[in-house]
Amino acid sequence: MAVGIKELMARAEAEVRSVSSIEAQPMMQDEDTVFVDIRDVRELERDGLIPGAKHAPRGMLEFWIDPESPYHKPWFAEDKTYLFYCASGWRSLLATQVAQEMGLKAASLTGGFGDWKRAGLPVEERKPK
Repeated sequence: MAVGIKELMARAEAEVRSVSSIEAQPMMQDEDTVFVDIRDVRELERDGLIPGAKHAPRGMLEFWIDPESPYHKPWFAEDKTYLFYCASGWRSLLATQVAQEMGLKAASLTGGFGDWKRAGLPVEERKPK
């Protein structure tokens, strides 16, 4: 294998701004910050999500960000900072790196949703559709 996950993560950590759950909580009130949950919908339904977060499945992220894509989501074209998170912070670290490469102002939630919940921060239920 030419490049493994450890190397990919190290590269992303060198390029990406990461914030802890405690640092991120006040950002919930910031109109210029969008929390983006990239976990699978089953994870959201099982565990909940950060209140007010948008959902963008990791597998569709690049397509939703790119305005040239037929799957583009207009909320990704806003001049905001996008705070990406997953369960433990690994997927969101890589997603944040890609989002930055695509031109977004982005950051990653260190420790992901797991750290958020362990810190006792607010969680919203997500009911199955």
